[in-house]
Amino acid sequence: MNEVKESLRSIEQKYKLFQQQQFTFIAALEHCRENAHDKIRPISSVGQVQSYMEHYCNNSTDRRILLMFLDICSELNKLCQHFEALHSGTPVTNSLLEKCKTLVSQSNDLSSLRAKYPHDVVNHLSCDEARNHYGGVVSLIPIVLDLMKEWIAHSEKLPRKVLQHVSEVLGSQGAAAATTRPAQTTVTQHLLGKLKYRQLAKESLKSRGKDKGFPKPPWRPPDKAPPPQTAPETSAAKLSASLQSGLPLGGSGHTGPVCRLPRVTSLSEERPIQTTPEFSRQPAS
Repeated sequence: MNEVKESLRSIEQKYKLFQQQQFTFIAALEHCRENAHDKIRPISSVGQVQSYMEHYCNNSTDRRILLMFLDICSELNKLCQHFEALHSGTPVTNSLLEKCKTLVSQSNDLSSLRAKYPHDVVNHLSCDEARNHYGGVVSLIPIVLDLMKEWIAHSEKLPRKVLQHVSEVLGSQGAAAATTRPAQTTVTQHLLGKLKYRQLAKESLKSRGKDKGFPKPPWRPPDKAPPPQTAPETSAAKLSASLQSGLPLGGSGHTGPVCRLPRVTSLSEERPIQTTPEFSRQPAS
């Protein structure tokens, strides 16, 4: 059931992109109708849109948007087949599934189909376009998506035995697909193994560089190379330098009082003590 929900969610994302380009889709249909000289008949089926794209589409932009519409319809048709293969269902789920299959068929008449609130795709059309030409084709996808959501909501209320049968069916289908394509699976596993080995090798190299703790420095031009690093000064060298220069041990940034050590001199360098001569007193005349 989770796979079914994921598939439906993927289709919804594609439809959101398509819905943003609704004016481009209407313009593409208008160009094809002009090239086919079919301005009276409304767009009444998916097969008509495909015929326009194959025979009367001369613009790459028109071809792209028409192909997007046809791809979404094709995925909805495949999802209906997936729903049908899941379980036998109840009358309610079977009725919803039949409606979906009928709507996405190539020859179903869409001219009377109109999407109602909360969908506003019809409101983006003019009165003439909504009434006569494009109201059905723009209402197809949102109505089918609503029916599929309702089908999933009813299927989730089924007993666990039925859901277990669903998982067994999916497992047998996966085993059958694996046996039909052994060569492709082997090649894919070989490529995945190579990619995984390369990724592990890169991660091991990165982890080795981190463990060493020596990251590679960034490249610099020769004229801006950093100066060579010198060995840090030891405490003894700092002490001797401070004693010789008379600076404090803290360096030039020290703001406290400076304590200068007295200079040690030898006996030969001792200077004689100078004495001031006494002035002789002269008798007064």
